[in-house]
Amino acid sequence: MNRLLILLALIALVAPLAEGQVPEKISVQQARTMLREMEAHQFQQVMSRADDRLRAALPAEKLAAVWTSLEAQVGKFQEIRGVVVSHPGMTVVTLVCHFERADLDAILSFNSAGQLAGLFFRPSESAQAAWAAPPYAHPDSFTETPITVTTGRWHLPGTLTLQKGKGPFPAVVLVQGSGPNDEDETIGPNKPFKDLAWGLASHGIAVLRYEKRTHKYGLGSSADPARLTVNDEVVDDARSAVALLAGLPEIDSHRIFVLGHSLGGVMAPRIATGDASIAGIILMAGAITPIERLALDQVRLIAEREHVPQAEANPRIAAVEASVREIESPSLKMGTTVHFLGAKVPASYWLSLRNYHPGRVAAALRIPILVLQGGRDYQVPPSEFALWKKALAGHKNATFQLYPALNHIFVAGTGPSTPSEYLKPGHVDGEVIDAIATWIGSTARRH
Repeated sequence: MNRLLILLALIALVAPLAEGQVPEKISVQQARTMLREMEAHQFQQVMSRADDRLRAALPAEKLAAVWTSLEAQVGKFQEIRGVVVSHPGMTVVTLVCHFERADLDAILSFNSAGQLAGLFFRPSESAQAAWAAPPYAHPDSFTETPITVTTGRWHLPGTLTLQKGKGPFPAVVLVQGSGPNDEDETIGPNKPFKDLAWGLASHGIAVLRYEKRTHKYGLGSSADPARLTVNDEVVDDARSAVALLAGLPEIDSHRIFVLGHSLGGVMAPRIATGDASIAGIILMAGAITPIERLALDQVRLIAEREHVPQAEANPRIAAVEASVREIESPSLKMGTTVHFLGAKVPASYWLSLRNYHPGRVAAALRIPILVLQGGRDYQVPPSEFALWKKALAGHKNATFQLYPALNHIFVAGTGPSTPSEYLKPGHVDGEVIDAIATWIGSTARRH
């Protein structure tokens, strides 16, 4: 699944499932060679050794655009500092790469024929390990227990963070934004969902967070990959997580809340619709505007903020504009695919969102709703906050809070926010933790 509304430079992807392995030595040599070819802008050479699916989803010109955008954010490639090889159904080589301003993992997957089958970049896990507990967390006051969220044949590992002492406790299910996120919604050295879990647990609120289905299963996230929907990606597993909590004796089954961030916030009203187990929803940087339109706005904004030359920015923007027209076309049909931000996305996904209007669905709910927004968020801008206030103007149980200094992951900063900001360590602001805990404490217990 493509990564919408995240670091636009880190979207070179497509890791289709494959069978068989090639010798590690050969794969590592190929991976190193391909990285050096990218450094030398020999993108045609790289893609000449890719399989048909990857070449179709990530042609050389798109790989060039991704690499150029990546260099604009983290500087020039310097050296390879480590190599890790794994075999999750194919041979996967992770190169720990040092750039001028950040360390990134380049992940290259090879099929049984030795062809490149998948390629993407992410903030290095060596940087991710730098996470430290935020000052508002009190680890001695809670415990963390492994737990599995199950929806049909999909089993998602997660963590239940639970206050020590006698329950039952109110609880929150955390629902991630776009992309194949881990349970902490890790981005660079930041782990916003772990911040939320530890912060809320320190206030006596249980928190369940789990690995996103697309993170664990990739294209296997749907029974038919060509028919993947947003319910497969987000909704069904969130409802399963709520049901799991409702059956635990430590949890107050009448006070289970869903907290959705970014895409999770967009889908929270749908998750809550028809599920009487959900006592309220919390929308953190949720959007009302369709996500493809927001992504187009991002491409334009980042090109301006990063001072990308027009010769590079214009073709990139034009490509996204063409994708948006295809997504919004009345002729979009099941079984087709859309090339969007470097990925092939089945039409089924866009069609599953087409007639969904988050504001209208939220306005029909009769449960408490908390809407939180960062004023420096360039991915889901404050204009979306205004749309939520308009949509929920007659909803007596709706509460709104805008934080001028916070970005998309609710970390404080100054000046205009950019993708490179996510590579700096930070924590979800303590005021946000306090606001959520206070709001949950003020909601009436359902009977």
